Amino acid sequence: MQLTITLSIIIVTALVSFGSLNNQKMQDDLIFYGPAIKDQNQWYRFITHGLIHADLFHLIFNMYALYSFGTLIERNFSSPVLFGETGRWIYLLLYLSALVFASLPDYIKHKDNYRYRSLGASGAVAAVIFASIVLMPGGSISLFFIPGIPSWLFGILYLGVSAYLDRKGGTNVNHGAHFWGALYGLVFTIAFLKGFSDYDFVENFLYQIGIR
Repeated sequence: MQLTITLSIIIVTALVSFGSLNNQKMQDDLIFYGPAIKDQNQWYRFITHGLIHADLFHLIFNMYALYSFGTLIERNFSSPVLFGETGRWIYLLLYLSALVFASLPDYIKHKDNYRYRSLGASGAVAAVIFASIVLMPGGSISLFFIPGIPSWLFGILYLGVSAYLDRKGGTNVNHGAHFWGALYGLVFTIAFLKGFSDYDFVENFLYQIGIR
């Protein structure tokens, strides 16, 4: 089995997450924590918070989603039609930069909040999922007991529900990171397709959803 970027991310994330589950100091050192970033210049937390998870279910869910969609996106990005040999590195850039971007609103809002912390790779995973929606809007996405729905419709529902739940609050789930990560995945993929490939994503999108 080839050690892909996706598998490498999963292995590193799983190892660090397992190590931090019963190690509070390790979790405290890696978690997203605005005051530590602002006052102590611990900017690495924008990345390292994606290496740790709240529990085993949180880890498995994120890594399963990453494997399902990341494998597909890494392969598509690396195809001659899109970015060729540099595609896997563009994919890695998408993942890592999504961790940062999905956390920026939290940093702006909570940089002086000593009670707020966040962890998990959900924002980056959402970016990868939405990269797949840009490339394959006519596909289908299933979620547990929910039957497969068109990818483009899933994207609209996901953004709407995430925005609503983020505004509503009252849970331990960082819906804002889901929303901003997903939005970043859309913008990043479209920008790189426009700037570094001849792929007509608009024509492809319209064709796949049945308009052309």
